[in-house]
Amino acid sequence: MSATRVIAFANQKGGVGKTTTAVNLAACLAAHGQDMLVIDLDPQANATSALGIEKQPGHSVYATLLNESTLQEEIIGTAVKRLDLIPSELDLAGAEVDIARSEHYLHCFQKALAPLLAENRYNYIFIDCPPSLGILTSNALTAAHALIIPVQCEYLALEGLSMITRMIEQLRVGGANPGLILDGIVMTMFDGRTRLSLQVIAEVKKHFGEHVYATFIPRTVRLSEAPSFGQPILLYDPRGTGAQAYQALAKEFLRRHRKTDAGLPAVASEAKAGRQTPEAEHQTTDDRRRTTDSGPEKTDTEEDGGLPAEALAKAGTRIQETANSETAKAEPTPPVSTPVAEIKT
Repeated sequence: MSATRVIAFANQKGGVGKTTTAVNLAACLAAHGQDMLVIDLDPQANATSALGIEKQPGHSVYATLLNESTLQEEIIGTAVKRLDLIPSELDLAGAEVDIARSEHYLHCFQKALAPLLAENRYNYIFIDCPPSLGILTSNALTAAHALIIPVQCEYLALEGLSMITRMIEQLRVGGANPGLILDGIVMTMFDGRTRLSLQVIAEVKKHFGEHVYATFIPRTVRLSEAPSFGQPILLYDPRGTGAQAYQALAKEFLRRHRKTDAGLPAVASEAKAGRQTPEAEHQTTDDRRRTTDSGPEKTDTEEDGGLPAEALAKAGTRIQETANSETAKAEPTPPVSTPVAEIKT
C-alpha cells in the first residue's frame, strides 16, 4: 500500500454538496477496494449522520486536538465495508476557541494526525471541513496533502471559490503547508436544463482547466433523501443517477491518482491554481466529449488580467448580468394561487 493521502473537502459557502461529495465519494472508493477513513471536522456532524452514526458527546477529534486522546481511539466502522469514520459533535465548535490559545494553533490537527499516518492503515483519509474559513478549516488544510472543492452550479459559488483558492495560496506562501495542492473541483447540483449551470461550469473551466473533474454531480431527490436514512447513495439508491455519478467520479479520481503515483504529470500540480498542466494533453475520451467547440480556452491572465480569485469575481458578475437580462426579456408568468388547504407538508 502506498502512503496514505489526506484530502480535505472544503468550501466556506454552505449548501454546495461538500459533505455529500465527501461521504459518497468515500463510499464509492471503498466499493472499489480502497481503505477509507472519513474525519468529520464539522461541528454540525452532517457526515456522521449521513453514514448512519449517532452523534454522541465526547466522540470527535476535540479531545485529540487538546492532546487528551488519540485519533485511533475515535475510529468506528460504518455500514460500508472498508469505510471507517471519526465522528463529530456539537461541542467541537468550542475547539475554535481552545485551539486559538495554542502557540502553533494551525498545526494542532496535523500533529494529531501524524501517528495515524505513520500506521499507513488507509489509502485515503477524507476530511469534511465546516462551511467556513475558520480555525478548524485552516487546521484541516494545514494537515492535508490536497484539497477538493465542491462547487454548486450557481453564480454565487464563484465568489466562494475565489476565497478558498486565495486561502490555499496564503497557506503555501506563509509556510503553514507549502505542499498543499488543489486536487480538483467537483461541480455539484448540475442541471443540464438550465443555461446557468453550463455558464458556471464554463467559467470555472476557463480559470482552472483540467483541475475541474469531468464528472458532474446532478441535482437529484435521492441524493437529498439519502442522509436522512443514514446511508450513502450507493446503499440507498445504487441504480439511481446520483449513485452512477459518484461511481463515475470515483473512477476518475482513481485514474488521476494512479497517474500521480506512477510519476506522470498530475492534474493537481503544485503550480498556482488555475494554470494548465501537462495533464491537459492527455485527456480521456470522456474529457474530450465534454470539451466545447469554442476553440482553445484562454487562461485567467489572458482573459481578465488577474489572478483566479479576481477573475472569478468578475465572472460571477458577468453571469449575474446575463441572468438578469434574460429574466427581463422573459414574458411575465401570471401568479398561481394555491389554496392553503391544498398545501401538503
